[in-house]
Amino acid sequence: MRFRVMVIGGYGNFGSIVSRHLIGMPGIDLVISGRDRVKLLCKVQALDTQTGRTCQYWCGDAMGSEFRAALGSMAIDLVIHTGGPFQGQSYAVAQSCIDAGVNYCDLSDCRTFVNGIGVLDARARQAGVAILSGCSSVPTLSAALIDQQRHHFQRIDAIEHGISSSAKMPGLSTVEGVLAYAGKPIKQLKDGQVHEVLGWQDLTLRKMPGLGTRLLANVDVPDMDIFASRYGAHTLAFKAGAGLKLGGVANYLLAQALRTGLVRDHAAWAGRLHRLGAWFERFGDGKSAMYIDVQGLGLDGGPLSMTLQLTALNDKGPEIPSCAAVALAAKMSGGYLPEPGARACVGEINVDEYMTAINDPQNLSLTVQCADGKR
Repeated sequence: MRFRVMVIGGYGNFGSIVSRHLIGMPGIDLVISGRDRVKLLCKVQALDTQTGRTCQYWCGDAMGSEFRAALGSMAIDLVIHTGGPFQGQSYAVAQSCIDAGVNYCDLSDCRTFVNGIGVLDARARQAGVAILSGCSSVPTLSAALIDQQRHHFQRIDAIEHGISSSAKMPGLSTVEGVLAYAGKPIKQLKDGQVHEVLGWQDLTLRKMPGLGTRLLANVDVPDMDIFASRYGAHTLAFKAGAGLKLGGVANYLLAQALRTGLVRDHAAWAGRLHRLGAWFERFGDGKSAMYIDVQGLGLDGGPLSMTLQLTALNDKGPEIPSCAAVALAAKMSGGYLPEPGARACVGEINVDEYMTAINDPQNLSLTVQCADGKR
């Protein structure tokens, strides 16, 4: 019996990537959904042409009351929710999945959304379904990368990680999401104490192998809560930046304007910055990367530091947040059943499964460097 996956927002930026991967997978029947019938039918036609297989669709509001019935009538096994921004979004989609007895994951990287999903845990357990939030670069991939290398450490004390994108602009909803906390306080950990930094402030230059020097700033992610308990780290920080330094400066200035009250609504400016970024795409190098710096004690009890970098070329960066859900769908279609409950999506997918889902070794590479305090 084939495994049936519905992608909400299947014609959007990330939804299109997820759908493109899933439509060609043996053992998976793809259903895409969205509210815009014209865009939906156009995407269905493109997917059908891509593989010669038939892609089913459902046109409607996944946040609405009719969604639960659609899941049942179409016999969906897994819902992949790509319809951001998730900042301020309710858990209506996940709740409908629980009511319909359907497993669920989303591509959210919103800290409050991902780490608040536990409010549905009791209901999900009772229904026998898995509700997995944050099935994306963070926290799914970031945790998988650390898990893979954790055996080098007796103790982890500090983790700083971040993402430098290529100049290729993501969808508008993604831009709206990441600018939602511009100029707002972000809680991080420093030496075991909670301290606050401001979103898209504290501009930092980081030299990244293969990418040159990239401009980064404070960004809020679910990992800031998850990594303290998962790894015992008492210092945690996360930064991100656009592929072109001009984008980082623009985000910084918007954060300053929001902070001082010169600008009150980030959403209107998100549209302007999105259009500006799309015009400047041509000047990018197509390279993006996730880096993770880990410090702690090695197995011999001495200081140990490690730096990981996952690099994507030729504007393949958007594959990385998209393909966690692809990897999960592939794993579940092969018989894997996540434990019932509602939680952040960490520990469900390993690095090899992730890379297999992306299936682009020419454009993606992972490097790991370790150094002990004796050198």
